[in-house]
Amino acid sequence: MQVSQHRLQRDIEANAAFGSVAVEKGHGRTVLTGTEADRKARAYFCERLRDAGLTVRIDCVGNIVGRWAPESVNPTAAPVAAGSHLDSVPEGGIFDGPLGVYAALESVRAMQDADVEPIRPVEVVCFTEEEGQRFDGGLLGSAVATGEMNSETALSLEDDSGTSLEAALSDIGFLGEGRLAADEWHAWLELHIEQSERLTEADISAGVVTTITGLSRCGIEITGEANHAGSTLMTNRSDAMAAGSEFVLDIEAAAGECVDTDSATAVATVGKLDVRPNAPNVIPGAVELSLDVRDIRQSSIEKIVSRAKQSLDRIETERDVTTEFDRPWNRPPVPMSDRCRTALCEAGESAEIEIRELHSGAAHDTMHVANVTDAGLLFVPSRDGISHNPLEWTDWEDCAAATQVLGGALKRLASE
Repeated sequence: MQVSQHRLQRDIEANAAFGSVAVEKGHGRTVLTGTEADRKARAYFCERLRDAGLTVRIDCVGNIVGRWAPESVNPTAAPVAAGSHLDSVPEGGIFDGPLGVYAALESVRAMQDADVEPIRPVEVVCFTEEEGQRFDGGLLGSAVATGEMNSETALSLEDDSGTSLEAALSDIGFLGEGRLAADEWHAWLELHIEQSERLTEADISAGVVTTITGLSRCGIEITGEANHAGSTLMTNRSDAMAAGSEFVLDIEAAAGECVDTDSATAVATVGKLDVRPNAPNVIPGAVELSLDVRDIRQSSIEKIVSRAKQSLDRIETERDVTTEFDRPWNRPPVPMSDRCRTALCEAGESAEIEIRELHSGAAHDTMHVANVTDAGLLFVPSRDGISHNPLEWTDWEDCAAATQVLGGALKRLASE
């Protein structure tokens, strides 16, 4: 069984034309859910599925499924599924998402070329709104497919203009029926760019993920007193921004200590600030901050979150400000299935492709799917670790090598 680098490259390059944006360097694309670019990307994908003899269905939130069920298949057997997504961030790269979708399709084509006779059906899947750039916070299609979000809630979500997901999908002709049920799969695999530099530095074409990092998202508000920047003495100030700056540095220190003593994979980021009134001659009276904490160990996440609360308590006392803390989002770490990891590692060994095991610091649709069935995640190198950027790049040889591993693992799982 041998995948075709030419076919894989042809499909990814064709997909890159949908929503392409002019950039000085690299290859940029903007494909938001329910837009004309999204329609074209979906239509091309469905065409490629049908060309390969797969039957195509679209569910109620636009998830696309291509099903390969040759005569060898037991029609009552639970299918093996693989895929990713086609939407992008604004001015994103051409590999994030589409590589996983078309690698899954190319794996099926390679099995067909080799006259593989699976026992189980194989499904190639494109999830809706993974990036969360127009509706909700991301991973929407897989959340519905795994029952973490009901379809009514998803379809009622609105973008900034007041357009609902239901209306947007209907406008482009991809509002389907029924619900894709991921818990009915025998197993799930996803191939994705690494979005880091570990594989590139090791000169390895494929990485098998052990655990998807847990993630806690917190919101902080610090309130001081807005006042005149020229006439308010330094000793009389209640500067919310200065207090917020201390909080940012406390978080950096807490994460660094956690890396030194508990877990080398722990990270914490204050990535968004909203300062009010945000005027050059006014002492900031209030600041809202985001806190993003991730690790493969929940204990490390809890330790950093606890340190954040301690920092706010200290800042209130020392800086004459008030603080509020909210933790609306907490996703625990998600380990990958031993069965799927073994299938991927054995496929790499069979193809004589070196494999490295590593964790994922980013969330993917697999994070949802792993809660309802056995799931595996395979990484391919990202040049310089760049992603969500037109400079995002993975060498075509690495794309093909990782797809060879994916195809071998799908073959094994579909033969169980």
